[in-house]
Order: sequence, then structure tokens, then C-alpha cells
Amino acid sequence: MPDTIAKWLKRANSAVVHFRHSLSYIDALPQLTLLGLVIGLFTGLIIVCFRLCIEWPLGQFMPNGAESFEQLSANTRTAMIFGGAFILWVFLRTMGPEASQVGVGHVLHRLHNFQGRLPKRSWFTQFVGGVICLLSGFSVGREGPAVHLGAGCASQVGNWLKLPNNSRHTLVGCGVAAAISASFDTPMAGVIFAMEVIVMEYTIIGFVPVIMASVMGAALSQAVFAGASELVLVRNDMESLIELPFMVGCGLVIALSSALFIWLNITAMRFRHWALWQRLTLAAVITAAVAWWQPAIMGLGYDTLGQAMGGELVFTALMVICFAKIVVSALTVGLGLPGGVIGPALVSGACLGGALGLLVHAIYPDIVVEPAFYVLIGMAGMMAAVVNAPLAALVAVLELSYNPHIIFPAMLVIVVACVTTRYFFNFGGIFNEQLKHSGRPLNLKPAQQALRRAGVRSVMDTALTIVHREMDYEQAKQILAKRPNWLVVDEAPKYTALKAANLAAWLESAPVEVLALEKEIDLFAIPAQRLILAAIHEDATLWEAEQAITQGHSDAVYVATQQQSVLNVMQGIVTAEHLDNYYHS
Repeated sequence: MPDTIAKWLKRANSAVVHFRHSLSYIDALPQLTLLGLVIGLFTGLIIVCFRLCIEWPLGQFMPNGAESFEQLSANTRTAMIFGGAFILWVFLRTMGPEASQVGVGHVLHRLHNFQGRLPKRSWFTQFVGGVICLLSGFSVGREGPAVHLGAGCASQVGNWLKLPNNSRHTLVGCGVAAAISASFDTPMAGVIFAMEVIVMEYTIIGFVPVIMASVMGAALSQAVFAGASELVLVRNDMESLIELPFMVGCGLVIALSSALFIWLNITAMRFRHWALWQRLTLAAVITAAVAWWQPAIMGLGYDTLGQAMGGELVFTALMVICFAKIVVSALTVGLGLPGGVIGPALVSGACLGGALGLLVHAIYPDIVVEPAFYVLIGMAGMMAAVVNAPLAALVAVLELSYNPHIIFPAMLVIVVACVTTRYFFNFGGIFNEQLKHSGRPLNLKPAQQALRRAGVRSVMDTALTIVHREMDYEQAKQILAKRPNWLVVDEAPKYTALKAANLAAWLESAPVEVLALEKEIDLFAIPAQRLILAAIHEDATLWEAEQAITQGHSDAVYVATQQQSVLNVMQGIVTAEHLDNYYHS
């Protein structure tokens, strides 16, 4: 019986190792899809818990639902905000400054510079910090924290299973898609957002696992929250093509508002050198002051969005809420609150769109304007311009409204808003601007992205033999009989490789004393091209191999497994020629 169990465990371990190694190849679609399913379920569960931690306490405390901050007294609202700021200060001070790196910008930085490895402490900080912010009524979103939580889930799965680094980019995309899907009940938008904003590439190998994860996230969310959506359905279309010029005007106004949002956010980031308590106090003062006058800006703001959809707000109220939301959300997140900007962008865009719809009706009274139609247009344009995610914004409003008639006008508004924001105001999306102004810009190149898709195991040459620098003729013949491609000379502290064919060619005209075993062969003395090798872990991507060769002043790398914290078991060799062949294949 013990022998049977031992054999079973050995087979299971062998299967896991084979599964792990197969992910190094670019065509590991079934394996990635299976992992996408697992990550989707795991992330969906985390996001459901995150939402429940926010919605259940607020539902119990608030007089009329989780978003009814307006029905609280001004003193109660102020006490909630400052109390939340104090609790957040205690928590963030306990976690430390390193753990306070949170949000979508942090995910982008870790994904593209640290192979998608996200620290667990920052993940925990995002969960607890996001809950504290939203329970306190701060004007932040839950979708930004959800992105970090989803990416963190994927990162932890990769760590637990010891997966190769090239697979982690896709897995982080899976986590992000599942998080957006579970948070907003928009599985298609989750997929597009993950590929457009986070992974920043579109491939079949990447799409399928991300779709699977998004479906799982949406399924869990709908099972718990019964598919409840914050938006009502809209079925109407534009009344006339006369509205098209107004759509262009809407795009320009939305671009101006988006630029203001981004500018305020990066301006507030310049105060990050302030002490934590100073920044949190300032964020609380800003929020409390505006909320005293306009409480609709507190929390997620989806109740206000619903009122705008139903045409319950007048022009002045819509404009005031829009710009108050922009100012408070952009500044407080920039000051360091662990909240998101996607939700505030949607709400402020909805109010701005509703106001512009009323303006169109005032100019052309004969046109019957459905408020919800322009609200959705504003949401799409604002999200697209602020986040620099035009396709994700378009798909999001389509999924939320179930209205295909929204596509044509929304596309026009999105194009105008995105082009104006990017080329007139010179803002490339709020997350990229955050990274740029914090000294961590993303400099992604096509070659870099291509080499990151595959692991070193997929191209390494395993036909090698480790030898000593000196050997006699008989030893050389025995080694060459194994038909290796490479001879690796083990001479501390570095390994040096040379082609076995070079030794074979030299033996054909070897001196008599070598053939008579009177003199040993010095592998460093024979004519051959010798490559200095640097070590690299078997989980590394081809991009990491290229960096190791360039930065280590080496000619190639040897792929090694790690035993007892030392890279000491050589698996194969990757040369610059291997990288060139892969890139041009």
C-alpha cells in the first residue's frame, strides 16, 4: 500500500511538473484556459466578498439603501468621513509605505516590470483600504480596487503553482477580467478592459483564457447578487441626424472634463511627499466640505447615476454633481486614498451627458430627448477618455444598457473625446499619467512584448554535456559519442560553452601526442567560438533571457532549476541566435 501511494504521488508530481513546463510554450491554450477557469472562480469569490463587505454594512446602517448618504445629517456625514480617514491612517501606517502601493497603476507597473508578481501585503491593503474608503463615504470607485484584487489573485495562483513568467501576463489579464465582470456584471467589457488597458495586446492565446475567467467571475456575481444592475434599460435611438453635430460637441466637452480629471489627479500626486496623516486629513477636508454642500458625491454615486438615467435631475444639479465629483474624486485618489477612478469617471460622465442632453432639447425643442440616452453617451465618452480605453467603454455601456442603438453615437463621442484628450491636452490615460509622474513610465516595445509571450524552456537547447576544461582523446571520443550540441566547461565562477562540432573538427587533425594519450586536450586552446554563460531561472521569459545576455555582458544563458536557493541544475542553453529565430519566426 505505501508503495502504491508513493507511485501515485510520484505520477501526480510528474504531471504537475509537465503541466508547468508546458506553459512555457506559446501555444499552451488548453492549459491557460483551465487556469483561467480557476482564476475566474477565485477572483469572483474575492470580489463578491469585497462587495459584500461594502454593501451589507451600508445597507444595514443607511436609512434607505447603501447609497443614501444624502439622507444622513451633515454632521453624521462629516463624522463618517473623518472617522474613516483616521481608521485608514491607522491601517496604512501599520501596513507600511511599501504596502500602500495600490490601484491599477500599481498593477501595470508590476505586470510589465516585475513579471506580474504582486506583493501580498499591497493586495491586502487594497482590499481593506478600499472597504474603509467606501464605507466612510469617500468619493472613490470600487472597480479600480477590484482590478488590483483580481490581478493579485492571479499572481498568487501563479506563485502557488510556480508557473513560468510568460504565462503570468495572461493570468493577470484573467484576474482583471473576472474582477471587472464580477464587480460590474459586464463580462465582455471585463475581457476588453483587461486586454486593452492591462495586458495591452490582442492574441487568440490571450483572449480565450481571459474570456473563460470573465464568464466565471460574472457567474459568481450573478449567483450572489441575482444579476442586479445599477442601470435601467434604454431602448430608444437618436431622433434625427441633426443630433450628430451635438455629439461632436459632447465629445469636446467630455474631453475637457476628462483632461480636468486627469490634471487634478496628477496635481494631487505631487503632494505624495507629505506625511500620510496630512494627506488623509486634506482628503477628508475636501470630501467633507463638498459633501456638506452636495452629498450626492459621496460613495459610489450609482444612486445619482440612476436619478440621471430617469431624468430626475435638472441641468444645474447635473453640472454641479459632475464637476464636484470630478474635483473630489481626482484629488482624493491622487492624495493616496486606496480607491478607484473608473466609477467616478462613469458617474461624472453620466451627469455631464444628461446635462448635455437637456441642452440639446432646449436648443431643439422638437427633438424628443431621452435623458438616459445622453447619460450613457456621457458615460462612454468619459470612461474612454479618462482611462484611454475606447473599446472597453463602448462595450461597457452596450452591456449595461442592452441597447444596440447606443453604438453609433457612442463611437462618435468616444473618438472625439479620446483624440482631443490625447492630442490636444496631451494626456495618454490616467493610469499611464500616474506612472509617468511617479517616475515609473511604461516603455513597451513590440519586441519586448513578443519575447514575453514564451518561456526559455520553449527554445532552449538541451543537447549539452558538462565537461572539465582538460580531457584526453578517449574521453573526448566518449563525450562526442553522446552527440551533444554543446560542451559546457565547468570552471568557477563562470560556465563557458563551445560547439561540440568544433571539438570534433579539431580531433580530425589532432597532434600525434594527443592521439597517443600523451597530452591532454585543452578546450580553451583549440580553435572554437566560446560563449560565456549567465544563469537564468527556468521560469524566465525570453525577454528576461535577452536582458540577462545584454546586462550581464554574456553571450548566452543557461537555464537552471533552483535547489536550496541556488541555481545549480543546468537544463539547457539559450543563445542570442535562439532569440532572433523566435522573434523572426
